[in-house]
Amino acid sequence: MGTFPIPVLIIFGPTASGKTSVVERLFSANAQSFYAGKAEIISADSMQVYKGLDIGTAKPDTDLLKKLPHHLIDMCSPSEQFGTGEFVRHADEACKEIFARGKLPVVAGGTAFYIKNFMYGLPVTPEADEDTRNRIKQEMETLGAELMLEKLRGVDPVTASRLHVHDEYRIKRALEVYVASGKPLSEFELSAKLRSEYVFCAIALERPREELYERINARVFKMMQQGLFDEVKNLVQQGYTKSDPGMKAIGYGEFFVTAKKQGCSLEEVDTDAVTRLIQSNSRRYAKRQITFIKALPDVKWIHADDADRIEKKLSDFLRRQNF
Repeated sequence: MGTFPIPVLIIFGPTASGKTSVVERLFSANAQSFYAGKAEIISADSMQVYKGLDIGTAKPDTDLLKKLPHHLIDMCSPSEQFGTGEFVRHADEACKEIFARGKLPVVAGGTAFYIKNFMYGLPVTPEADEDTRNRIKQEMETLGAELMLEKLRGVDPVTASRLHVHDEYRIKRALEVYVASGKPLSEFELSAKLRSEYVFCAIALERPREELYERINARVFKMMQQGLFDEVKNLVQQGYTKSDPGMKAIGYGEFFVTAKKQGCSLEEVDTDAVTRLIQSNSRRYAKRQITFIKALPDVKWIHADDADRIEKKLSDFLRRQNF
C-alpha cells in the first residue's frame, strides 16, 4: 500500500444512534462480517478522552476493546483541556499507524465538529497574547459562562449559536480570536476542500426523531442504574470539581447544576431530577448534532440498523481505493 491518500471511513451519528453497535457488527474480531478484524477505531468523542468518565460517556467496555482496538480513549485527566487541535493531531497519527498495519482507519463518534476539522483541516486563527488570555479568563471566572456567551453573541453570533453554555473553553477562545484580530472566529472558515492526505467515505446514522429520543431516555436511565452517580462522587473524591473540563460534560455537569438548584450537597441531590435533566440536555444535544451533520456535504445518511446498506457503501468505497 502507498502512503497517501489513506482511505478513511467516517461514521457520524447523534448520541444513542448506535455507532458502537455498527462498528462492532462490522469490525470486531468475532463479527459475522467480511471486515471482521480489518479495522481500528479512532474515537471522535470529546469526552471519551477523559480517564474515569466511563459510564456517562458510554465508553466501549473492556471486552469490546479487546476485540476491536480503539484510539483516543482515556488520554487525559478530567482537569485537562482537550480540543479540536489535539484531536486532529492525534487522529492523524493514529490513521497513519493503522494504515501502516494494513488496516482501515475508522473515525467514529458524535463530536461532529472534531470530524469536520479532521476532514477539512484546521482553520488558521490568530493567537491572543498572554494579557488578553488572562483578562478573558478572569472575566469568565467573574461573570460566568452565560454572560460571556451573551458577550460573544454580540460580536460573533454565528459562533455563539454553535456553542453550549458549558463549553467555556471555546467561548473564551472565540472571544480571544475576536480581540486579537478584530474579526469573529466564524470568519476564519475551514477550507472548502477535503484534505488531500485522505479519501473519505462518510456515513451518518439516522433514526426517526422519536425513536432516537426514546433511546436517549432509556440509555440515561440505564447509566444511572449502572452507577453513574457513584462514578461522579468518586471523581469528586479524587479532587475534580465542576470547573474541570471533563466534569462539564453532559452526564456529569447536571449533578452539580441540580445540587445548586436544590440548595443541597452533591450527596443529597435528587437523582430523578438529575436523570430528567441529563435526558433533556442529551436530546437537545442530539438535535444540534443532526443539524450540524446535515450541513456537511458528501455525507450519506443510512438507517443505523441497515447493516447491509452500510456494508455495501463501505465495500464500494474500498473497491474504488483498491484497498
